[in-house]
Amino acid sequence: MNPSTAQARVLVDELLRNDVRHVVLSPGSRNAPLSFALAEAAAAGRLTLHVRIDERTAGFLALGLARGSGEVTAVTCTSGTAVANLHPAVLEARHAGVPLIALTADRPVELLRTGASQTVDQQRVFGIDTLQFPIAERRPGQNGLWRSLVCRAVATAREQGPVHVNVPFREPLVPGGGEWPEPLDGRPFDMPWTRVAPRTTTSLHPADHLGPRTLVVVGDTREDLADLAERAGWPVIAEPTGHGLRHGALLLNAGGLPPELKPDALVVVGRPTLSRGVSRLIATTPVVHVLTDDPDWPDPQFAATHTSTGLVLGEHEVDHDWLTAWQHAAKAAADVVDELLSRESWPTGLQVARDLVAALPTRSNLFLGSSNPVRDVDLVAAPRQDVRVHANRGVAGIDGSISTAAGIALTTGPTFALIGDLTFLHDANGLLIGPDEPRPDLTVVVLNDDGGGIFALLEQGAPEHADAFERVFGTPHGADLAALCAAHRVPHTLVHDADQLRRELTPPRGMRVLEIRAERTELRDLHARLKAAVSTAFQ
Repeated sequence: MNPSTAQARVLVDELLRNDVRHVVLSPGSRNAPLSFALAEAAAAGRLTLHVRIDERTAGFLALGLARGSGEVTAVTCTSGTAVANLHPAVLEARHAGVPLIALTADRPVELLRTGASQTVDQQRVFGIDTLQFPIAERRPGQNGLWRSLVCRAVATAREQGPVHVNVPFREPLVPGGGEWPEPLDGRPFDMPWTRVAPRTTTSLHPADHLGPRTLVVVGDTREDLADLAERAGWPVIAEPTGHGLRHGALLLNAGGLPPELKPDALVVVGRPTLSRGVSRLIATTPVVHVLTDDPDWPDPQFAATHTSTGLVLGEHEVDHDWLTAWQHAAKAAADVVDELLSRESWPTGLQVARDLVAALPTRSNLFLGSSNPVRDVDLVAAPRQDVRVHANRGVAGIDGSISTAAGIALTTGPTFALIGDLTFLHDANGLLIGPDEPRPDLTVVVLNDDGGGIFALLEQGAPEHADAFERVFGTPHGADLAALCAAHRVPHTLVHDADQLRRELTPPRGMRVLEIRAERTELRDLHARLKAAVSTAFQ
């Protein structure tokens, strides 16, 4: 066989020996050796191959597959701009710690700076170190090198997040070329070439600096402090991917806390990114202990006084009144939310978020798009222990949301996504799935308010900016989502009321879209009235 074919077959075989079970492929010429090798492995039942024609969609599908399974997933593409289109997904994976391998084909080094087609410098194109494969040559002694590099890539992805593996291929790029000068076998019994034990560093900090009036803030993380917080009597405020007091974020966003709710210390778990109220609290609390495995601990307010990977709770004074005060405040906020939303005409984003989360089937997955959907759930939805919530909060972009949700569905089962119309349009290619591809059981719920509703809630949505707002922030599009779905042969249903929404939220079979049309002209006023009502309820 020729050198490119030999290298590609060894690379794919070693990925499988390292338990990589899902690979996403975007077609191209320079990555043809990998495409042939992956197709052979998929035909033999050794892996699940997913093919997408758009590299950006492919990258986010791989991100979702890795998120859902918790296992290393690879995405491969050809050289040039194809590689750049993986960048948004790699950025999200980097900041969210998702185990992703970007396996990019490249032109041989002699073509750099020559003007050769689809040839760019792909080293560190993602802003992370590039694991560079050597160009394959017809000589012995390369099998172990190639396999060792694959083991390094998988181990790094498991422990640190995304890895860029760049493989230059010389022509010919299709199978053929006779015998290879050495055996290309891996280790016996399908074992990896190098078995890598996890490298862990644990730093447990005594909790003696955290008194009874401590509040736990959980950001976008799977870490669970519920047992420790319960023993300590500490209330927990969590973003939708975690579990805490209902309406905890709303309490912090409604205005200044009364004295009985002001904490003396915070324990911050993961990366809280949704709430300005949480950010203000972190900036003004005298003791802030950040719990994270990342050596670059999250601290955008520069307020952290301690950081470690865990806490040791010894003899500890419990203030039962402290926890009770927070529970009563959360209950008061819930009553205000229910009463205010009951007077509003359906649908608003807040009502849809509340009703959707409440109606989801048990043991389902929920993916929340960035911008308003994840914030609406954070403000008003009751947490569900039996629903696993996902969101792309690493860099909080709106791109790739349909594809990420599809990847989650393909690895974990029935999934629902709540996204806005701009987020939907930004990843419309996520609907494009070939007839031979595995299809996700995914229901995408689109709250369509014809533009960027989130900007109405920010400073640029203030009345004094009304002259410029609609064109450059509101960005109405007038797109026909039903026609777009029809073009992709994806079923579309227009939902008119809350009862219909509840009926439509059955466990999905295949892919479908539920569209809810809303107005955004009263959005700013609704949020202002909600915060004012909550503020007076617990003051």
